[in-house]
Amino acid sequence: MECLAPVIGETLRLMYVSTFSRVANAIKFKSNVKALNDSLERLTKLKGNMSEDHETLLTKDKPLRLKLMRWQREAEEVISKARLKLEERVSCGMSLRSRMSRKLVKILDEVKMLEKDGIEFVDMLSVESTPERVEHVPGVSVVHQTMASNMLAKIRDGLISDKTQKIGVWGMGGVGKTTLVRTLNNKLREEAATQPFGLVIFVIVSKEFDPRGVQKQIAERLDIDTQMEESEEKLARRIYVGLMKERNFLLILDDVWKPIDLDLLGIPRREENKGSKVILTSRFLEVCRSMRTDLDVRVDCLLEEDAWELFCKNAGDVVRSDHVRPIAKAVSLECGGLPLAIITVGTAMRGKKNVKLWNHVLRFMEEQGSQEESMNEGIAIVESLKDYCLLEDGARRNTVKMHDVVRDFAIWIMSSSQDDCHSLVMSGTGLQEIRQDKFAPSLWRVSLMNNKLESLPDLAEEYCIKASALLLQGNSLLKEVPIGFLQAFPALRILNLSGTRIKSFPSCSLLRLFSLHSLFLRECFNLVELPSLETFAKLELLDLCGTHIHEFPRGLEELKSFRHLDLSRTLHLESIPARVVSRLSSLETLDMTSSHYRWSVQGETQKGEATVEEIGCLQRLRVLSIRLHSSPFLLNKRNTWIKRLKKFQLVVGSRYILRTRYDKRRLTISHLNVSQVSIGWLLAYTTSLALNHCKGIEAMMKKLVIDNGSFKNLKSLTIENAFINTNSWVEMVSTKTSKQSSDMLDLLPNLEELHLRRVDLETFSELQTHLGLRLETLKIIEITMCRKLRTLLGKRNFLTIPKLEEIEISYCDSLQNLHEALLNHEPFLPNLRVLKLRNLPNLVSICNWGEAWECLEQVEVIHCYQLNCLPISSTCGRIKKIKGELSWWERLEWDDPSALTTVQPFFHPVREVPLLIADAATQML
Repeated sequence: MECLAPVIGETLRLMYVSTFSRVANAIKFKSNVKALNDSLERLTKLKGNMSEDHETLLTKDKPLRLKLMRWQREAEEVISKARLKLEERVSCGMSLRSRMSRKLVKILDEVKMLEKDGIEFVDMLSVESTPERVEHVPGVSVVHQTMASNMLAKIRDGLISDKTQKIGVWGMGGVGKTTLVRTLNNKLREEAATQPFGLVIFVIVSKEFDPRGVQKQIAERLDIDTQMEESEEKLARRIYVGLMKERNFLLILDDVWKPIDLDLLGIPRREENKGSKVILTSRFLEVCRSMRTDLDVRVDCLLEEDAWELFCKNAGDVVRSDHVRPIAKAVSLECGGLPLAIITVGTAMRGKKNVKLWNHVLRFMEEQGSQEESMNEGIAIVESLKDYCLLEDGARRNTVKMHDVVRDFAIWIMSSSQDDCHSLVMSGTGLQEIRQDKFAPSLWRVSLMNNKLESLPDLAEEYCIKASALLLQGNSLLKEVPIGFLQAFPALRILNLSGTRIKSFPSCSLLRLFSLHSLFLRECFNLVELPSLETFAKLELLDLCGTHIHEFPRGLEELKSFRHLDLSRTLHLESIPARVVSRLSSLETLDMTSSHYRWSVQGETQKGEATVEEIGCLQRLRVLSIRLHSSPFLLNKRNTWIKRLKKFQLVVGSRYILRTRYDKRRLTISHLNVSQVSIGWLLAYTTSLALNHCKGIEAMMKKLVIDNGSFKNLKSLTIENAFINTNSWVEMVSTKTSKQSSDMLDLLPNLEELHLRRVDLETFSELQTHLGLRLETLKIIEITMCRKLRTLLGKRNFLTIPKLEEIEISYCDSLQNLHEALLNHEPFLPNLRVLKLRNLPNLVSICNWGEAWECLEQVEVIHCYQLNCLPISSTCGRIKKIKGELSWWERLEWDDPSALTTVQPFFHPVREVPLLIADAATQML
C-alpha cells in the first residue's frame, strides 16, 4: 500500500487539475464567446477596408500583392471557421462547454494574430499609397473640451448611421466650427486602420464661393490633373468618376456661406454611392436646411472652464500668477466663450506681466463693439429664437412677431421670478392709469408701452434701484414725465418715451441717470428742445427721429462713448454749430434722412455753422445719411473719407427719396447741372444712383465714357424728369469704339435695376446703346410717364436682356409694343417672372403670336384695352397670379385653347375705373 500511495496521489492531483481546468473553461465560456465575437467583427471590418486603391497599388509590386492575397485567404478561412464554431455553441450542452471553450480560445488567438498582421499591413499601405486616406489638417484640437467632445461624438454617431448622409455643423462666427471638423478629420487619420472611409476630403469653401476652386481641391485629393481650359462641367464629370471608385468617402466642406449644388461639383448622390457622407460648416442654419442635411449640430460657445483652459494655453503661465490671474479671468470671460476671440486675445497677451496692460485690455473689451457687430449679434439672436419657434416672421419684411401664448408665458416667467428680480409688463392693455403699488425695488424691467396713460405716479427717490429698462413708448396721451418719477430709476440703461406728447425733457443734471445707455424720443412731435446731455456720461444712442427740435442736441461732444445719433425727419432742425460734430470721436452712425438741415462745404456756409469737412474727421463713422446743398464744388472735391463708410445716403439738392433694394450706398442728385461735376470717384463706391431734374446728363455720361469709367459696384440707376438727347452722343461713342474694344464701353457691368420716370426717349434701346450699357445683369426695369416711348427694344439696335426678371411700365401713352424684332422665334425675355402693365392705351403687342414665356409667375394688366394676347401657354406652370379687368380678360385671344383652362384659377379681377391720363397721374405722384 505504501508503494501505491505516490501513484494514487499523482492520479488524484491530475484528476483535480483536469477537473479544475474543465470547470474554469466552462466558467469562461461566455467571456470567450464575447471576445471572439468582438475580434471577429474587427477582423471582418479590417478585411473590408482593403480598398481598390490598395489593390491598384499592389499590381505594381508583386511581393506585396502576394502577401496581401495570402493574408486575405487566411483571414477568410479563419473567419469562416470562427463563425462555424460560434454557430455550434448554440447546441452545445453544459458538459461540452469546457472543450468548446478551449477551441474558441485557440481560434481567438488566430484571429488576433491575423488582426495584428492586417493592421501592420494597412499602416504600410497608408504610407505607400497615393492619395493618403486622410490628410492631416494643421490646427488645435478640441478633444479635451467637454462641450466640443459631446458635439464631436454626435457627429461621429451621424457618420455611422445609415439614416444620415449629410451633416450640418452651424453656429456664429468664431465659435469653433472649423476647429471641430478639423479635429474630426485628424481623429479619423489617427484611426486609419479601422475608420470606415476609404478617402476623406477636407475642402475650404469661404464666403466668396468659387466652384472651380472647390473642384480643384477635390481633384487634388483624387490625384486628378486639372487644366486651365477645362470647363467646370467636364471637371465635374472626372471628379464624379473618381469618387465613384471610392466605396466610402467623406467630403468636409468648411465655411459655406450659401447653398451649394453638389451635382455641379461632381459629387455622387446618396443613391449612387451609399457609403458616401458630406459634412458642411456654416454660420447659417438656413444654408444647412437648403442643402437638405439629415443632421444639424449647433456649435455653442465654450463652457467657462474650457474657455479659461484655452485662454491659459494661449496666454502662457503668466496668467496663473496671483496678480494677473483675476484680471486675466475677467478678460477670458469678456471673450464670451468664442474660441477665436480667446485664442486671439490670449496670444496677444502671452508673457505680458504688467498689470496695467491687462487692465487696459479689459477696458477696449468691456466697451461694446461696432454698430455692425451689434447688429450681427442681434440678428443671430433673433434667428436662434426663430429656430426654437419662440419668434415668427412678421407680416412685413424684416420684422418678427411672437405668438400670444409664447408671449404670455414669457411675461408670466418674468413677473413671477422667485429670486426677487422680476419684470412689470402691462403693455397694450388699454391702461389709463398705473397705481404706485405696482412698482417695487425688485423690478428689473418695466414695460407700459402702447397704453392710454395720461399721467405717472409719484415715487420715492431711487425706489426702483435695480430697474435697467423703462419702456413708455406709444402712450400718445402722455404729456409730461415728472422728474420725481424718473428719479426713482437711478440704474436705467434704456429709456423709451417715443410717441408721447412730451414738449420738453427734464433737466438731465437733476435726473442723475448716470448709467443711461439709450434714450429714445422718436416721433415725439411736440418736443422742441432738449437740455444739455453732458451729464449722461455713458449715453451711446439718442433717437430724435420725427421730433420738432430746432437745434443740434447740446452736450453730446462731451460724451466719449456716444456712438449713434438719429436725426431723421427733423423737419425743423436749422442749426448745427461748428466744431461740435468733429468732437464726436466715437460716432458710428449719423442718420439725418429727410432732415431740414443741409450741409455745405467750407467756404460756402455761414460763419459758425458745421461743414462737411467735420464729418470727414470722424474716424469711426460707418453709417451716414445727410442732405447737402446743390454745389458742384462739393462733388468735384474728392472726399476720400467716404470710402470708409459701410452705408451712406447722400442727397444733393432737394429732398427726394425713391427706395430701391440696393440703397446700401446711395447717391441722389436733384436740380443740378451735372455737366459741371466729376463724380466718377464717388460712383466707384456707390451702389445706387438717382438723378432727378438734372441737366447736362449727356455731358456727364460723355465724360464718364471718355475717362474709361466702369462702375462695378453700381446696382441701381434712377433717372427722373430728364431730357436726354442720345443722338448727340452717337459720334462720340462711334469714334471711341473705333479706337478701342467695345468691351471698354460698359459703364455699368453689374447693373440690376433701372428706373426711368418722365424721361424723353422713343425706345429704351437708345439709352442702352448710346450709353454703352450691355445690361447683361439687369433684372428689373421700371418705366413711368415716358410720353414719347414707342417701343422698348427697336429693330435697328435690338439687344436682348437675358437675365431680366421684372418689367413694370405705366402711363406711357405712346407705347405700342415691347419689341419690334418680331421675326425672332425665340422668347426675347426667357427669364421674365413679373410683368406689370398699367395705363397704356395704345399698347397692342408684347410678344410674337404663339410665343410663351415659361418663367412667368405674375401678370398685371390694367387699362391696356388694345392688348389681346399674352405669352402664356398650357406649359407655363409657374403662373401664380394674373390681375386685370374682367372685360379685358374675356376679350383675350388664346393660341393654345387649353391655356385658358390652366390659368383661369389664378385670375383675380380688379374693379374697373376710368383711365387716368399721364398728366393726372403726374399730379397724383
